Amino acid sequence: MPRVILGVAGGIAAYKAAELLRLLAEAGHTVTVVPTESALRFVGAATFEALSGQPVATDVWTGVDEVRHVRLGQTADLVVVAPATADLLARAAAGMADDLLTASLLVARCPVLFAPAMHTEMWEHPATAANVATLRSRGTLVLDPAVGRLTGPDTGRGRLPEPAAIFAVARRLLSRGVPALDLAGRHVVVTAGGTREHLDPVRFLGNASSGKQGYAFALAAAARGARVTLVAANTALPDPAGVAVVRVVSTEDMHKAVLAACADADAVVMAAAPADFRPAAYSARKIKKSDSGGAPELELVRTVDVAAEVGAAKRPGQVLVAFAAETHDALDNARGKLVRKNADLIVVNDVSGGRTFGSETNAATVLDAAGNATDIPECTKDELAEAVLDLVVARFTS
Repeated sequence: MPRVILGVAGGIAAYKAAELLRLLAEAGHTVTVVPTESALRFVGAATFEALSGQPVATDVWTGVDEVRHVRLGQTADLVVVAPATADLLARAAAGMADDLLTASLLVARCPVLFAPAMHTEMWEHPATAANVATLRSRGTLVLDPAVGRLTGPDTGRGRLPEPAAIFAVARRLLSRGVPALDLAGRHVVVTAGGTREHLDPVRFLGNASSGKQGYAFALAAAARGARVTLVAANTALPDPAGVAVVRVVSTEDMHKAVLAACADADAVVMAAAPADFRPAAYSARKIKKSDSGGAPELELVRTVDVAAEVGAAKRPGQVLVAFAAETHDALDNARGKLVRKNADLIVVNDVSGGRTFGSETNAATVLDAAGNATDIPECTKDELAEAVLDLVVARFTS
């Protein structure tokens, strides 16, 4: 049974730690909550003890006979600090051990995850930026905070990601173990979802892509330490923790967003399903049945091939992962696409019979430019993302 330390620093977002604790406990983890003294001003010890079934302490003097300030960190499989305030990040970066939480952080040799929450000005301050860089250089995962409502009337970057999103990253770290941050310092761009090409204000050409596979890639890359930009088309999925999300509608929207994002990207994973065609003309008014006397005749034109555009502009060392959703002659079609798009890898999915779209599982064959093929048997979309990213990392290390 995995043992998790849940550190809670003294910020208004401390109330969200109770929900994160519930998720961890219900997943079968043994969770010990280690709050700071100021955190207990927001959420009482009784709440954490009731949800975890474990005693709560903040100082190194409680349980001295058990040497808790050493034993907790030594025996933990994962440490999650949520929220991590600017003060807590500073103390952790400085290697201080003036309470039970910071002492446990110094002892821990397991994966450590910080989920910061603070006002925008505090997050953007050079001191905080330096502390975050220091912690990341030591192999800890520090998520970028979300954008949203902060304390009082303020809005901006600094909001704690939702507990479910932090929990998803924690699960990835537990499954990968140490070392886990093999994409640290890399920028990964991921596309997800299906684009829509509007005929009129209410009708469009589209497809059945849910975006789940692309979101799985974004989460996996973030959990491996990458800075991630997710270009998402028409999805209803919650934002992954620590990921910058750019929302788009059409293929042209995605084209512009991807080219802007990949200017400094180390890897581009084109997991979205952009529409191949769009109506040649757009009607600003809804097309009525009475307007034509029957079904209208649609003229279609090709949309831009976003992956091919990225491939044409690819820098040396940049890795492009293309996708091929096929219903027949899958590998032959994918080999042609691999060349035309100047991709390094192409993930081939058989979507005949409605498979893959919207499901929780996937299976694929990954082809590379050297002619190698890697089969990935049916697995969860999270597992498939990890397997493909292993191939991406291998290209960096080689």
